[in-house]
Formats: sequence, C-alpha cells, structure tokens
Amino acid sequence: MPLKDQITEDMKAAMRAKDTARLGTIRLLLSACKQKEVDERVTLSDADVVAIVDKLIKQRKDSITQFTAAGRMDLADKESAELVVLEAYLPKRLGADEIDAAVLAIVSELGASGPGDMGKVMGAVKQRLAGNADMGLVSAAVKRALTK
Repeated sequence: MPLKDQITEDMKAAMRAKDTARLGTIRLLLSACKQKEVDERVTLSDADVVAIVDKLIKQRKDSITQFTAAGRMDLADKESAELVVLEAYLPKRLGADEIDAAVLAIVSELGASGPGDMGKVMGAVKQRLAGNADMGLVSAAVKRALTK
C-alpha cells in the first residue's frame, strides 16, 4: 500500500477513535502532501511523501527548541506529540556508521578530494540516501570525509 494511502487510512482510524491530537497531525501531513501535488501538478511517490514528513519533522524539532528556550513547555509538549506521530511514517533510518560507509563509498566513486567537491558529493548522497538518513548527519559525514 502506498504511504499516502496508509496515511489516509490512519486518518480515518483516528477519526473513528476520536483521537483529536493524532487526527490534527495527520490532517496537517495530508494537507502538505496535497499542497505539493497541486503546486507541482504531480502525483506524489512514497519518496516524495517521506521528504514532506522529513520537512515537517525538522520544523517540529526547531519549534520544540524555540518553545523550550522561551519557557513555553505547553507548546513544546504539543509539538513533541506531533513529532511522535510524524516519525511513525518514516522508514527505518541508517545509523551513523552506515552513513559514514555510504559517504566514503560515494566520495571514492566520484574521486572527490577536498571541501570544494562538497556540492557534487552532497548531490549524489542525497539521491542515494534520501528518506533513509537524517541529512544533518549526512552533511557532517561528508564534511568529515572531505577534510581527511
């Protein structure tokens, strides 16, 4: 079953269970998916949906940091609950060691030698690891690999 269909089914289940917090988060995710489909006039693949989920998770993490710094724990808790719901739609993530190994393989494959090649390496890494790894960790791994 495509990921978008699974999200729709989860929305229906949340409606039946009257789980308003979960329902709100799922509706937000479906709304972001619909917006992308309308804006780009495409049908989203599972990879596209995972990219949207990644973006929403990053937004939640940033919000949690800001709300915690401002002392608004009520809002930080709400964002944390949304984060848990969104993370359920991500595939299993690669670990730091697996990311490092993949980055080193790509660096040697491309013949990259220094920090000037970062853009070329990141482009290739994003294509191969999109949706399977946290891009913040990937970027750090690429920097380490190119400064050796």
